[in-house]
Amino acid sequence: MQIGTVVLDGFAAMAPMAGVADLAVRTLAKQFGACCVTGEMVSAKGVSMGSQKSLDLLRMPDERPFAIQLFGAEAAPMRAAAEIAAGLRPDFIDLNLGCPAPKIVSGGAGSALLRDLPRAAEVIAAAVEGAGGIPVTVKLRRGYGAGDDVAVEAARTAERAGAAAVCVHGRTRAQMYAPPVDLGCIARVKQAVSIPVIGNGDIATAQDAARMYRETGCDLVMVGRGALGRPWLFAQINAAMRGEPVPPEPSLGERLAVLYREIAILVADKGDYTGFREARKHAAWYLTGLRGAAALRRMCGEISGWADIDAIAAEARRQNPA
Repeated sequence: MQIGTVVLDGFAAMAPMAGVADLAVRTLAKQFGACCVTGEMVSAKGVSMGSQKSLDLLRMPDERPFAIQLFGAEAAPMRAAAEIAAGLRPDFIDLNLGCPAPKIVSGGAGSALLRDLPRAAEVIAAAVEGAGGIPVTVKLRRGYGAGDDVAVEAARTAERAGAAAVCVHGRTRAQMYAPPVDLGCIARVKQAVSIPVIGNGDIATAQDAARMYRETGCDLVMVGRGALGRPWLFAQINAAMRGEPVPPEPSLGERLAVLYREIAILVADKGDYTGFREARKHAAWYLTGLRGAAALRRMCGEISGWADIDAIAAEARRQNPA
């Protein structure tokens, strides 16, 4: 798949997830074959006003292709933020029209823009102008209310405003992450626009990805929660789509080795104090499905250093002998 002049080598991208898809998660996803990763969501208004917290989130990592994701409900700050982001030379600038978080939608941004497509068009066009030629992509949901289905109209709006691709999560804001994703919604968008369409939602296995490709005709899939604690999912998807044998789930030892790698990156990036506290959720992801997982997750809640990680790994091995 190609967006602008950037060729994406692979069949699955890592979804942006605020407070979750940090440098450690993105690095492991890329190492296992994610064809693109996206930074955590950044406020366009914050960037345009010089907020250091927002500017810090624009850091350009080594992994490429990389997209900076912005959110906002006003054209002028979005134009300014896109211009600042473009100066860092990301491969793409992504606009969030899908976030369901109350603090985002209360300001008219994220999925709230799906209720005001004329305003969404202004915001997207402003980002395209500010980006100065760097492709702008748009992530959206099926709609806002439970029964809404405005994805086709929203995608056409994005295309007319200059977006280079759209990513569609086949649920509304009201539905959050249940019921099952609506693949028909993604298929209708694919039929309605000429720009690339990325499908998103409910991809936890290589078979899920293959089904989304098959039933929607999408150009790429984007994986979010399904890859947390399971970055090897990208290698499995790539193999399945290439007609190659799908790598099996890793052994416990292999799983723990990847966990150690992820936490090492996390601690190096954020320092011991913050890194090990955030490692609590990272470690819990990797322990899902193991025998004794509930007790292991309780241990994760006490992580403050490598000794705690070692104790959790030892207990996991004790309860899950080969």
